[in-house]
Amino acid sequence: MSTFAKRERLLLADLLETAGPEAPTLCEGWQTRDLAAHVAVRERRPDAAGGLLIKQLASRLDKTMGEFTAKPYEELIQLIRTGPPRFSPFSLKQIDEASNTIEFYVHTEDVRRAQPDWTPRELDPVFQDALWTRLERTARLMGRGAPTGLVLRRPDGQTAVAHRGAPVVTVTGEPSELLLFLYGRHSAAHVEVDGDKDAIAKLYEAKELGI
Repeated sequence: MSTFAKRERLLLADLLETAGPEAPTLCEGWQTRDLAAHVAVRERRPDAAGGLLIKQLASRLDKTMGEFTAKPYEELIQLIRTGPPRFSPFSLKQIDEASNTIEFYVHTEDVRRAQPDWTPRELDPVFQDALWTRLERTARLMGRGAPTGLVLRRPDGQTAVAHRGAPVVTVTGEPSELLLFLYGRHSAAHVEVDGDKDAIAKLYEAKELGI
């Protein structure tokens, strides 16, 4: 049975293939080749991918990223499209769905929205609800570094507190757009931001949102 993670995986692979290895992305300092290498390393080299969170592993991550970035671009695309090897925890459907739905959605938009002629995707309500469920679970973690109080709100009024504090900034939008905002893609997210002007400015300048 198809899953959201699988759908977003294939869409990301197709977009990367179409864009080519030197296209811009929303990930600062990364072109599409770098983004493709990141996705492949994350799934296939957990010993190195831990460097994203653990400083002691940063040098191993840098070395492994260099090795993967040097691979033929077509090979990187195929590694993403075919998915992780059996020994990877991401090969388990439950873990893949829980961990990769947001990962692949955000990186898909990293490629799409870095292009000058991009247009919003029409996402079905079921997928938006799935993204909201994941957003609720991770909001506190992703928003822990916010310099202000931060509340995320859907157009229907549902809310999730990403960070407690004052003054409070409220960000309103579809779950897909709130995720992009919370992951630091402020300029590309279609959201409405309400609150104290200085607090909003600090929030947009913050580098601590996301992981």
